[in-house]
Amino acid sequence: MDEVEIKVEVNPTEDEAKVKRAVENIFSGLQFEQKPLKRGSLLTARTNSRDGLTKLYNLLRRERIRTATRSVLFKGLNGHSIVFYLNKQAAFAGHVSFSQPTGESPLGPVRVEIKNDDPVQLIDWLAPRTA
Repeated sequence: MDEVEIKVEVNPTEDEAKVKRAVENIFSGLQFEQKPLKRGSLLTARTNSRDGLTKLYNLLRRERIRTATRSVLFKGLNGHSIVFYLNKQAAFAGHVSFSQPTGESPLGPVRVEIKNDDPVQLIDWLAPRTA
């Protein structure tokens, strides 16, 4: 069973619907909740199905970034969990662009955590080795 949790800050200058759409451009079948922060809010999305990763799976093939993705996913692997960050603006445009947790994405990154009993198998499914 895959557990996917996406967290993204919604800055006071941002439209919550657009931030939500950015997440939905990459993932599907999500349930959202929002919590207020001192500045803005925290949008959390969750899914417990591999189907939620289908859009990401298809985007990785369309954009031909499986090798880079594989590297990022293995760097974020810790036990049964994979953590990585996406550029919020690229996600809004329907593209996958990995970023660092801080400083690289002006509006803040999208934090993605995937929990899986066999995360290496999940990485092989999402981003198989290329020839």
